[in-house]
Parts: sequence; structure tokens; C-alpha cells
Amino acid sequence: MLMRRRTQIPDWTSYLAHRAAAAQDPRLSRFFTAGAPAPETPIGEAPLVALDMETTGLDARRNSIVSIGLVPFTLGRIAVTERRYWIVRPRRTLNAESVTFHHITHADIANAPELGDILEDLLDALAGRLAVVHYRHIERPFLDVAVKARLGEGVVYPMIDTMSLEARIHRQSLVARFKRWIGRPPASIRLFDSRARYGLPPYQGHHALTDALATAELLQAQIAHHYSLETPVGTIWS
Repeated sequence: MLMRRRTQIPDWTSYLAHRAAAAQDPRLSRFFTAGAPAPETPIGEAPLVALDMETTGLDARRNSIVSIGLVPFTLGRIAVTERRYWIVRPRRTLNAESVTFHHITHADIANAPELGDILEDLLDALAGRLAVVHYRHIERPFLDVAVKARLGEGVVYPMIDTMSLEARIHRQSLVARFKRWIGRPPASIRLFDSRARYGLPPYQGHHALTDALATAELLQAQIAHHYSLETPVGTIWS
């Protein structure tokens, strides 16, 4: 069992309630009213949704979302039949470097919907579930900036970040600190390498739906190996 440091739990419950009361757009009002599991909810009972995005770059204020993948799940079951995947037309021009990563071309986005066109479906699919991502510094700011640009109000909410959990497990332990002290490189916490440590099968990365599924499986493995079904979500969300 992983020995965890005492973590300050963000008061997401109050924040989401405040946003629900203040939201001007009905789509955001529904999203925030649905809230999130209470921080004391055991992770084994929490409704989860794996979320991944492909973008034209890494800066949310200068780049755009080009695809979104969602996979609802719990620690006992991944609801693959309820998966959602969208290619969306970015406001920023595709560049050759980003295309080599996500393989979404100008032809793919030519007739794709604009993000605003699928926003209601996206928010409804996320509502009431705890989002699970691998590196929240992509999904959280990109969605917040994109929604704010279209609705005048942003959307920030709790997430479980499997990359952050992997960093706790493999980079902040006494063993990891000793390895750094003797000059050994830290363990990679990229999605592909993290999955390999748990014996999860390799996959083709940089596809939003595939990466969402890969993230859901990774969280299941992390909890099984280092936590428990009774772990409160408030101790592992961000």
C-alpha cells in the first residue's frame, strides 16, 4: 500500500455549487449543478470518465483542440459502448508538427463541427463524473479557455491525474530518491511507459479515444497496486 503524505483537499464541492448558482449559460449551469462525487467518496464507488484531447500545440491560449475522446468507467468496468469521440474544427491553423503527432489532417477537419457545436454533448457527458486524465495541464486549461471563448464563462472542475499519481509512486518514494542520489534517471511517467510497468498492453498513442481508454486502464492498475477501493477521491484528485 502506498504511504501517502497528508494532502490538502481542494474544496471542490463548494466551488462547484458556487459556479452552479452563478452560471449564466444553461449548459454550464447543468454541468456545475451535477457537481462531482464528495471528497470522502471511496474511489471504488465513484463514477469516472477518462478524458483525452489532441491539440495543435501545448499552449491553451495560442493553440486549439482538434479531437476529444471520452470513456465512462468505474474501477470495475469500462463502458466502451458509451465512448464518445469528436474531431473538431480548430480556430487555429493546423501545423505540420502537430499533424505528425495526432494524424488529423486538413481534410479531416474540413467538414468537422466547431467545438461550440458539440459543447452541450461534451458537458453532458462529463457532468456528475470525476474526470480522469494523464497530465491535467493539457485537458484542464484547454477546455477552460475554449469554453470561455465561446460562452464567456470558463469551466474548471476536479480531475484525477494519472501522471501525477505515477509521479507520487515512482518519483517521490524513498527508493526513487535514492536512485536519483546515485545518479540513476527517474522513471518515465509518460502514459506508454506507465502502462508498461503494470503489464498493460502497448497501444498506438496520440489518438484521443485510444489515449482515454489507456488512461482508464492505467488508473484501474494504479489503484489495484498502490491504493484501495476505499481510498477517498479527495486524496487523489487535483
